[in-house]
Amino acid sequence: MKIRTFFLLAPLVLLGACSGDQADGVITASGTIETIEVNVASKVSGQVESLAVEEGSRVEPGATLAAIDHATLDIQLRQAQAGVRLAEAQLALLVKGARAEDIKQAEAALAQAEAALKPAEDDARRMRELVRTGSVTPKQAEDAEARLAVATAQRAAAAEALAKVRRLARPEEIRAAEARLAQAQAAADLLAKTIADCTVTAPIAGVVTHKAVERGELVAPGSTVVTLSELDDVHVMIYLTEKEMGRVRLGDSADVTIDAFPGRAFPGRITYISPEAEFTPKNVQTKEDRVKLVFGVKVEIENKDGLLKPGLPADAAIRAVAAAR
Repeated sequence: MKIRTFFLLAPLVLLGACSGDQADGVITASGTIETIEVNVASKVSGQVESLAVEEGSRVEPGATLAAIDHATLDIQLRQAQAGVRLAEAQLALLVKGARAEDIKQAEAALAQAEAALKPAEDDARRMRELVRTGSVTPKQAEDAEARLAVATAQRAAAAEALAKVRRLARPEEIRAAEARLAQAQAAADLLAKTIADCTVTAPIAGVVTHKAVERGELVAPGSTVVTLSELDDVHVMIYLTEKEMGRVRLGDSADVTIDAFPGRAFPGRITYISPEAEFTPKNVQTKEDRVKLVFGVKVEIENKDGLLKPGLPADAAIRAVAAAR
């Protein structure tokens, strides 16, 4: 969205130095009616599917101005949402662990190893006693100790296998799965946001003063779709000399007249005074006037009925005091 000021400065009728300094305390100067314009641009590329407004339409903030085709994006969003579901399932599998039947099988193996360990322990203990009395040979005692070592190792292996099946994934693997899920969700959110951006809405209240595209045209990101103008409040920029600047202040009243409505004065007030001098704008007719230093003064006018149009020449009469305050 690009905001710019509509500015068509007609040749200024600067009476006296750059404006008129009347004896009755009224300062007069000429300028052009201006307004704030907003070029509402598309955030996405695509074909214009529909336009909801025409030139002259008045819209409120959030009103739909145009719709961009997003059929391809819809397909991409479904694909991204499927990726989210897949990442969720993978994470759930890692967090939950192995299937119940796998855990039961590992538990059975551990029970079998423990069952084999008990007689091996009893046999080894009995052989140690018999060796001391000389009832068995040393070889028989060594064989019993070997069987105990094997049974102990088998029981430890079965216990480790059961713990691994129950845990299934390391903490690092779970964090990686969580990151993949977040990445998939972000991709889906981005596509959903892009689809939402295919609906071009009004950022401000205003009147459509220009329609830059038609239905069926292709637009690129940043290209203007429509131009909105805030016509309820317009302003005219005039230029005053240094001497006249001492007689005006912010908030001072002014009467603005235009040729289209002779004899009618539109009330206005000063809302901006330039902090530094500048040369008279170049489109003033005479070279002598163009080299004079002046100050820009903005007079704001209510335009609820929409009679004042951008670009119309206007005369402003400021009711100023006779001397600096």
